[in-house]
Amino acid sequence: MSKIAQRIVVVGAGAWGTALANVIARAGRTVTLFARDSATAGTMAASGESPRLPGVPIDHRVAIASLSEGQLDGDAILIAVPAQTLRSIASALARTVAAGTPVVSCAKGIERITRRFMTEIIAECLPEAVPAILSGPSFAVDVARGLPTAVTLAAADETVAQMLTRSLGSATFRPYHSIDVRGVEIGGAAKNVLAIAAGIVTGRNLGASAAAALTTRGFAELMRFGKAYEAQPETLTGLSGLGDLILTCTSPQSRNFSLGLALGQGHDLDEAQRSGHLAEGAFTAAVLVDMARARKVEMPIAAAVAAVLDGTLAIDAAIEALLTRPLRAEG
Repeated sequence: MSKIAQRIVVVGAGAWGTALANVIARAGRTVTLFARDSATAGTMAASGESPRLPGVPIDHRVAIASLSEGQLDGDAILIAVPAQTLRSIASALARTVAAGTPVVSCAKGIERITRRFMTEIIAECLPEAVPAILSGPSFAVDVARGLPTAVTLAAADETVAQMLTRSLGSATFRPYHSIDVRGVEIGGAAKNVLAIAAGIVTGRNLGASAAAALTTRGFAELMRFGKAYEAQPETLTGLSGLGDLILTCTSPQSRNFSLGLALGQGHDLDEAQRSGHLAEGAFTAAVLVDMARARKVEMPIAAAVAAVLDGTLAIDAAIEALLTRPLRAEG
């Protein structure tokens, strides 16, 4: 395999896909950003920015095309679409991806119906591709503007993971390679659910001490879940686990935190979701809890979030239930 992927394709022209296209251009690679339709591609080419990142210019070296018109031709493909959309997009690419091409999911979630992780979906839909996952503490607007960011990029084959990090890395975007694919996927999926809980705590004005406790105990849940699904502890304490959890549990820039914040302030779920920005944790919560129960993993915070989202538990009742849990040793 080549030491560098010189031609890279990004599928998905939302905020994250646009940010990654800018990253790739800064790394000196040839990059094509594919929007889902020709109208969106034309609008972006004319305006020089993504509607999802207003005011942030798309690097002039980024070529913009439409999936309905263009042919994917790259040494590596990054798919930057929501987790619940990945299967349909990957299936649509089945005839255009050459055998042996690394295909990197840039979504953080678990497919609801199948309980599949992102690389499992890629393996099912594109059996001749090489699945990989990119995740970590990163806001699209920061990455697009070239602010310093570090993430984790994992593939089962370490050679592939190293090649991809060399291909994407630059002075301000630092990917660290890993072979713990499952650990990276678990960190990204679980932290979204826990960030909703952190937002609820802030929205209810429970104070900084409560927020710190929530984040810490939430991380304990993430670690227990990760252990049950064979993630490596060092991955969960790294960028794609603890690092991403800290970021998303402390900033309104996080869509999941913002969703929780709105819920904590008394808005119902429909009102809280009217911003138009997708919060992956809202789709992941129930399946995360189901998977935890299947392996007898205790996740009371995640379970409370899932119950609040499906309307079976009021927020104040959820908080009271967490505060009145039996006292025991920390762990």
